[in-house]
Amino acid sequence: MLALYQFELSQFSEKVRLILDYKGLEYKKIEVTPGIGQLDVYKMSGQRQVPVLKDGDTVISDSTEIAFYLDRKYPEKPIIPTAPVQRAQCLIMEEWADESIGLKGRKAFIGALNQNPNFRTSIVPKQVPDLFKNLLGAVPGDVLDFFGAGVGLGGDAVKEAQRGLKQDLEALTLLVQQQPYLIGDQPTLADFSVAALSILLKFPEGNYFEMPDYLKGKGIPGLGDNAEYAPFFEWRDRLYRDFRQETGGNRETKTEDGAPTTIEID
Repeated sequence: MLALYQFELSQFSEKVRLILDYKGLEYKKIEVTPGIGQLDVYKMSGQRQVPVLKDGDTVISDSTEIAFYLDRKYPEKPIIPTAPVQRAQCLIMEEWADESIGLKGRKAFIGALNQNPNFRTSIVPKQVPDLFKNLLGAVPGDVLDFFGAGVGLGGDAVKEAQRGLKQDLEALTLLVQQQPYLIGDQPTLADFSVAALSILLKFPEGNYFEMPDYLKGKGIPGLGDNAEYAPFFEWRDRLYRDFRQETGGNRETKTEDGAPTTIEID
């Protein structure tokens, strides 16, 4: 069985999970716990970042490389178009999602935690599972380490990220109102990348993550709850309903012990 070494709220791990579910591939999730780290992941892949996919003796790191591998090894229900124009559009949008929505989304999310007491209180109650104690309840420096986003996160940087995300969401909203998927009539890597990279802007409804029910549908103020972007999030959640397998206790998950003390998320 395929093994995905992951962090549950890593946007890039989620990209791989969406692709695996879309292709109907069975896999087990191996949670690499922040604060314990991943010596085994480093020994296996030569780096500390997640996600890492293990398929028999083959080890693939980086969500984009994993996507290409899965399309080559498991070609049914392809996610990367072969037609030149569509292929180019798909790859450009996937890279854009990683670098734009991914980075700015982490900045805006952490900024909202640090700067908006109401938002922080609403998603960090007194009693939360260990994952959310590590991710959301830690001091700001630890949160930055978990997200691998140790770059300028002062007020100006957060505001700039939010402005950029509003432009991104406006463009995506216009696009998904004109066609069922971002590159045409079939889902591609572009759709799964954009959907996964947007989870920190607003968590999807449904049982897709190992997370408390009160977090489902919760989003960054001004972004996740903005009516102007509702068509995009409705499109994103439809993609989840159509293709993402709900957890429901059916997906095997275990925690990897005995790893080093740091974690990076690519």
